[in-house]
Amino acid sequence: MYRFLLSRQWVILTLLMLALIPTMVELGFWQLHRHEHRVAQNELISGNLRAKPLPVGDITSPGHDVPRADYWRRVTATGTYDTAHEVVVRRRTDADDQVGFHVLTPLVMDDGRAVLVNRGWVPFGADQQAFPEIPAVPKGEVTVTGRLKADETTAGSGIKDLSGLPPRQVMLINSEQQAKTLSRPVLGGYIEQTEPVPAGPKPQLVPEPDADSIGPHMAYAVQWWLFTAAVPVGWVVLVRRELRDRAQAAESGGAGGTGGSGEGTPAEPASADA
Repeated sequence: MYRFLLSRQWVILTLLMLALIPTMVELGFWQLHRHEHRVAQNELISGNLRAKPLPVGDITSPGHDVPRADYWRRVTATGTYDTAHEVVVRRRTDADDQVGFHVLTPLVMDDGRAVLVNRGWVPFGADQQAFPEIPAVPKGEVTVTGRLKADETTAGSGIKDLSGLPPRQVMLINSEQQAKTLSRPVLGGYIEQTEPVPAGPKPQLVPEPDADSIGPHMAYAVQWWLFTAAVPVGWVVLVRRELRDRAQAAESGGAGGTGGSGEGTPAEPASADA
């Protein structure tokens, strides 16, 4: 009755379904791991944003690679802005996804070391190759509070570090690159400024990272596992349908043979009286 399962068509179909099951199970776990990573990141962001600000020099130093555990850590820095070495970072968006620049200004501290401060977003000017108009920094000594971020790299951000850019324009926020032009030690990483808030609308401070959304990854994981369960169920349904179709075909063939025998009986000759 089940000999049809050995046919080439059914063997291929069965093997395909057997291959789909582990693949979809793995895809479900992949989405689960993405969900767990997002939850862990949200916890890290929330915890670091709630923590009391620490002096930036207590967390990082020149040449230091900021570890993930310190991402978004609230820090403070006191010093004087070095606007002569201020640069803008190309192709950055604001909260409304408009493309412009981020303003990157070194803050020189009392010990002579500098820390890079991302002061926020400004729009493109009429000429994107020209240095944009940027609101002036506060004069004299200032204390900046913000979120500590790691140096950007092409490998980590996916942003190509293009050459031949207009003067004072860069693609990446990288302390080692800026240290070469500043000729002074620069702390690893940079500060994403949150305070003081600019007096005017520009620069537009970088928004706080989202620490609430967990995304659809758990729902996708459940969907993949439901698809996995549906595969053997679908296979059984197809087998039962094939059995039913074959049974109906057999019954139809038998009924046709009986009818054909009756129709093949020769007709009796007509009566002479007729």
